[in-house]
Amino acid sequence: MEPVKNQPSPEASLHFLDYWRIIRIRKTVIISVFLLIAITATVVTFILPESYSSTARIEINPDSGDISSMGGMPASSYLPYDAYFIQTEFEIMQSEKVLGRVIEALDLNDVWGKKLNGGVPLKTEDTMQLLKQRMNLSPERNTKLIDITVYSDDKNDAAQLANGIAQAYQEYRLALRSTNTMNGIAVLVGEFQAEEDQIQAVQTNVDQLRQDLKIIDTDPQSTAPSPTLTQQQLQHYKDQQIEQEKDFMKLNVELTELQALQATNPVEMRDVLPTMISDTILSDSLSKLHQTEQSLAELKVDYSTNYPDVMRQQNLADELNKEIDDRVLGLMAGLASQVNSLKASLDAQTATVTDAIQQDVEEAQRGQPYWELKRKLENMIDFHKLLQAKIASEELDLKTPMTSMVTIIDQAKPSKAPAKPNKTLNIALGIVIGLMVGVGLAFFIEYLDTSVKTIDDVERALQAPVLGVIPQNVGLLIDEGVESQHAEAYRVLRTNLLFSRKDDRLNSFVVVSAGAGEGKSTTVLNLATVFAQSGQRVLLVDSDLRRPTLHKLLKVSNNLGVTNYLLKQNTLEEVIQRTSVPTLDLLASGKLPSSSMNILGSASMKDMVAELKRRYDYVFFDSPPIMGVSDASVLASEIDSVIQVIQYRRYPQPMNIRAKQMIEKVGGTLIGIVLNNINMSQDESYYYYSGYYHGYYYYSKNEEEQNAEAAEKGSGEGAAPKEIKQKY
Repeated sequence: MEPVKNQPSPEASLHFLDYWRIIRIRKTVIISVFLLIAITATVVTFILPESYSSTARIEINPDSGDISSMGGMPASSYLPYDAYFIQTEFEIMQSEKVLGRVIEALDLNDVWGKKLNGGVPLKTEDTMQLLKQRMNLSPERNTKLIDITVYSDDKNDAAQLANGIAQAYQEYRLALRSTNTMNGIAVLVGEFQAEEDQIQAVQTNVDQLRQDLKIIDTDPQSTAPSPTLTQQQLQHYKDQQIEQEKDFMKLNVELTELQALQATNPVEMRDVLPTMISDTILSDSLSKLHQTEQSLAELKVDYSTNYPDVMRQQNLADELNKEIDDRVLGLMAGLASQVNSLKASLDAQTATVTDAIQQDVEEAQRGQPYWELKRKLENMIDFHKLLQAKIASEELDLKTPMTSMVTIIDQAKPSKAPAKPNKTLNIALGIVIGLMVGVGLAFFIEYLDTSVKTIDDVERALQAPVLGVIPQNVGLLIDEGVESQHAEAYRVLRTNLLFSRKDDRLNSFVVVSAGAGEGKSTTVLNLATVFAQSGQRVLLVDSDLRRPTLHKLLKVSNNLGVTNYLLKQNTLEEVIQRTSVPTLDLLASGKLPSSSMNILGSASMKDMVAELKRRYDYVFFDSPPIMGVSDASVLASEIDSVIQVIQYRRYPQPMNIRAKQMIEKVGGTLIGIVLNNINMSQDESYYYYSGYYHGYYYYSKNEEEQNAEAAEKGSGEGAAPKEIKQKY
């Protein structure tokens, strides 16, 4: 049957139960670290001296008086929160200018010298450093409030220091403001006097220029000459000029049209003229002419031109035509006269305005030096007035209180309970940190531990199947009997081993391990016992010639064994020993002469293996660690199948991988892995390998049978211990 071939399994992520398994396995480390840190934190908390704290709260603002110069609220009331200003004031509060006032006011050099320096007064810089260590400044978020907290072993001392710092800072700000204001006033007064002298000199120059240039200046407030035409007059002239220009343009256009019509068609001009010029006489004459011409036309139809009525009407028409012509000429002459009059008036008004403007320009040019100097004088007088108002304002600010810059909101009061150490918090932090560090250290140790922990580790690293999982503290089945609670684990191993063979004729097995102490001797003995208990004839060969173990476990002699047979000193019948199991025989290692170290690699060894395979159904060889000596490699190359034992959490995975590589390198056939010494109580993931059959087989007996078996084993003389730890 083909052996089981495992495909490379992907790296699996840790499940919650895996974390819980690590915690259970490393609980000793976790509890030790937890107790160490928690107890240390508790002891340190109770050893630390008690310290009291007191806090004074102040409000700070930029420099400003309590009364605004405009009579409103102080300017500081409108200033927004400024983090830079707050931080700057923090540094000032911790400077010598403020803390020096506190030290001097409370005489801290002498007081702390007696208390801390054996009665010798401290230096100011040393006292200031101690005071800085005891004080703590903290702003209240998005406000102008600052908490001044001071710690001391005396609660009254802490309150006194906090109030002293607040008071010293307030006094410092007031003194600084007062000094700056007085210095500023002195500078302003000097500037004011200099400006006053300069104004007097400029005033003298202005008066002299007015006399020299003969400037007429009747208005002391004016800074330019008075114009000939006022703005109202000038605007009136402009409005009249616009209206006259409109009238002139209109009459001139009408006159031009009438003159052109008179020259080309006088008769038509008669009818057009009344529409342009309103004249009743011309209109009446034209009406009479039209009537006369109508009557004349009617008479000429019936009468000749010599008829008296015709002649009378004709004479009347001639007279009317003459009157109309005369009237037209008169109207045309009047219209021309009106146009000329408007033109003359418009020209005269334009000349008047132009002359007035020219006169003003000439007057301004002549008096320019005077007016420029007068304007300069007016500016100097305005600035002089502002300077005088500023001096008055600063003097008023100096006289008014300025407590709004630093306001003490809350006075510090002695606290009732110590602020440090916070026993509850410290102990709680010790517990939490201890637990976190313990768990973290456990996982760190687990991370550094590269030994085999799970079946997945074996199959992923070695690419070989796991044939069996052996629990911790397994005893010898040859002593415990068929119904041992551990026997089923080896029965599972036997079954997997049989089904993993390629050929039923491959009946020899060698059990190897990477290092010493992984339990291969116990494993091979119990595996051989299980095979023998099932009725097969089994031989157990102790091939570990340097450190033989099986004869000790079976309590038999090691005087004769493998070495005696291979050296041709004894026959197989003489060296093979019987055991308490009828179908299980033992071939001990025998004494190893120093001159026969490589005896296992001889031809005699190969012949012996072939002979033993022929005589027995199954032959099991116990070998030394494969990483220690070459004997195990020789055995792996000569025996049909190799079983590698790996102890749970003992050796690093690279060591087990190297052991497998050595087996394959010498041509050995690794049939599978046995994972040994598993702690089932801590690793729930292995429960399904042994938990069920342990309970099922062990409790299959009734209570009387279990008690009888326990009494027999407990009273048996020379009986083997119930559990033998797998240390071989």
